[in-house]
Amino acid sequence: MTAATMTPFPPGFLWGGATAANQLEGAYDEGGKGLSIQDVAPKGIEGPRTAAPTPDNLKLVGIDFYHRYAEDLALFAAMGFKVLRLSIAWSRIFPNGDEETPNEEGLAFYDRVFDACARHGIAPLVTISHYETPLHLCEKYNGWVSRELIGFYARYVRVLFERYGSKVKYWLTFNEINSVLHEPFLSGAINTPRDQLAKSDLYQAVHHELVASALATRIAHELIPDAKVGCMLAALPTYPLTPNPADVVAAMQADHRNLMFGDVHTRGAYPGYALRYFRDNAIVLDITDADRECLTNTVDFVSFSYYMSVCATADPALQIRGAGNILGGVPNPTLKASEWGWQIDPAGLRIICNQFWDRWGKPLFVVENGLGARDRLSTVAGVRTVLDDDRIAYLRDHLVQLGEAIADGVEVLGFTAWGCIDLVSFTTAEMSKRYGFIYVDRNDDGTGTLARYKKKSFDWYTEVIATNGASLRHER
Repeated sequence: MTAATMTPFPPGFLWGGATAANQLEGAYDEGGKGLSIQDVAPKGIEGPRTAAPTPDNLKLVGIDFYHRYAEDLALFAAMGFKVLRLSIAWSRIFPNGDEETPNEEGLAFYDRVFDACARHGIAPLVTISHYETPLHLCEKYNGWVSRELIGFYARYVRVLFERYGSKVKYWLTFNEINSVLHEPFLSGAINTPRDQLAKSDLYQAVHHELVASALATRIAHELIPDAKVGCMLAALPTYPLTPNPADVVAAMQADHRNLMFGDVHTRGAYPGYALRYFRDNAIVLDITDADRECLTNTVDFVSFSYYMSVCATADPALQIRGAGNILGGVPNPTLKASEWGWQIDPAGLRIICNQFWDRWGKPLFVVENGLGARDRLSTVAGVRTVLDDDRIAYLRDHLVQLGEAIADGVEVLGFTAWGCIDLVSFTTAEMSKRYGFIYVDRNDDGTGTLARYKKKSFDWYTEVIATNGASLRHER
């Protein structure tokens, strides 16, 4: 390899894309599927839930991946994907979540998807629970506040591992598990309104998810010895707003709220700062000896989403929440932001990779990163496409920083660009907030043909994968 083609990305680096069942599958009432919490959240985190599914909920149809998966997987293969992150809709397997036996029609659907992936040489990276808990578990048990959900989840994962153990080797237990602190309904299926939710109940739900995650890790290692199980965090580098030591402490404490989840997953016990937080806030948790033993089943790798960084300050007058930032934090005055207020910080990816690697010593996997933007179809040389140069620049800058992290000595397994095909946004439940390399003809009012069109970024990412990142060095 010549100096001109050298790349920090190691041989076998897993390039691909990431999706979630509730945002692209559609077919919400087909194949024996039960309702999920997403089916009654037509505005994402931006609006109130509904009593039942309503026509304005774009997720009910998504982009119809349920019927079009063969076409979409062929497009991913054309880009050269080595891996595809996708999730299983829990309510396709157990429609209510607390049944004794699974729904065979739902299991068969994912058999077809995984078999198609295999034909294209694409390894599935499967998220077991991605913001789509069965609605029944929310309404009857109050979601993860109830210890009973650990048993229901364990039954669910055992079915998945026994059915797909020969087809899936990479598993993630919960999507952005730390987001439950900010979005208790969509992340933790907690039925109690947020303004009425006691901190003890919220952190009891956190504890139950952490135990369930560790239990899933243990079951996977028993049933699929060659499987790799990871946790999944929403990464949010937090910088002090000023050099004032009080701001440095504020940033440290903000970091702790997210790092606790990774600490438990990788070290097998709650860190001291978390125990202090529980004491200081009169949070009393039901933690059994069996729970403590279960938590020692630590993950094989740490995966995370990365979109933005934030700042923290101890000055109440400066604690202004950034627009679009669901995880809190103060805007960084040195950074620009996307149309939805997400601050763009490529160097933050290098920083968070180094922090996680130094702290946990576990291989990392960047499983979400991308730019949401309002794309416009145009015709170039007779071909319908999207000239998404801003997206290319965003991803290029982040991948260059990921390469720097790898050069720093960080072990990174792979990179899956979020929303590799346009899908319904999680935060706003819009189609117009697009991330994909593939444009899907569907609008915010539900109209559109659902036809797929390659964007300019499609060919760009194809070259990145084909050169294992070497092409990034030749871009300006």
